[in-house]
Amino acid sequence: MAFLKIAAALLLVLVLGLALATELIKRRVEARFPPIGKFVSVNGNMIHYIEVEAGADADLPPLLFIHGASGNARELMGAFAEPLKGRARMIFVDRPGAGYSGRKGDADRMPETQADYFSGLLKELKIDKAIIIGHSLGGGMTAALAVRHPEQVAGLVFIAAATHPWPGGDVDWTYDVANLPVIGWWFAHLVVAPAGHFKYPRALENVFRPDKVPADNAALSGTRLVLRPDNFLANAADVGSFWEASKRLSPLYPSITAPTVILSGDGDEVVLEHVHSDGLHRDIKGSRLVWLKGAGHMPTYTRTAEIIGEIERLAAEIRIRPN
Repeated sequence: MAFLKIAAALLLVLVLGLALATELIKRRVEARFPPIGKFVSVNGNMIHYIEVEAGADADLPPLLFIHGASGNARELMGAFAEPLKGRARMIFVDRPGAGYSGRKGDADRMPETQADYFSGLLKELKIDKAIIIGHSLGGGMTAALAVRHPEQVAGLVFIAAATHPWPGGDVDWTYDVANLPVIGWWFAHLVVAPAGHFKYPRALENVFRPDKVPADNAALSGTRLVLRPDNFLANAADVGSFWEASKRLSPLYPSITAPTVILSGDGDEVVLEHVHSDGLHRDIKGSRLVWLKGAGHMPTYTRTAEIIGEIERLAAEIRIRPN
């Protein structure tokens, strides 16, 4: 009996310690990366976005950037805001449940629901058409937007995108655990932040490989925000359900008619780009597929100039294409 009491006491101390560590990490991360954009109500949800205004000599259409798994609006802003400054009206959005955007319910994990939020955001900002730029899982949301709201899409840029069903449908085990009933909640609220705090540098190395992680990436991207429990659970739900969603969405991609460029690193070890990028190129008639030699999953930071060159080429095509 005494042993059981001691074990129970130690377990309680452990749980309280992990809960406290999680709360401290959450507060520290939010203090370092507070919301720096604006909030707007879209379809009954508060969406956070960061806007960079166009300059007087802007030469590109409005650009809407949609980040991938474990990301937030800062991530793509950190890569593109400065090199494209003044050239376009740029909107960097937190997907529902990521960064500082709200999450209404389980339906928000679906690409179709997220696409409707992005459509509503463009309407709120009085942007008739934009080039939609999606990275990684954000590529799936970009494709959903093009399928559901083609009238708002001037062009599409897919970067290391996840868009199609992949063999086996496997995802990282942490997402599987997080998506378990009850256990997932405890995992996110006790384990993710403390463990993720120490594993973060290695995680960055894994997602960038074979490229090196830029020294300023952690500061620019704010990706530690995903260590917060609610953010992590939303992210896990998005990733864990995307295989089924892609089975539902991908047969609709041939209906996409917007000018499209697809960029992929031939060294990507995160997603199977021969499935996704080749699939997009096959499904979207007239699309352009660009393989970035030696690049991994984060060409947004390591091949930024090449991506901007393709955005410029796409904008030129849009200008001369009949409406």
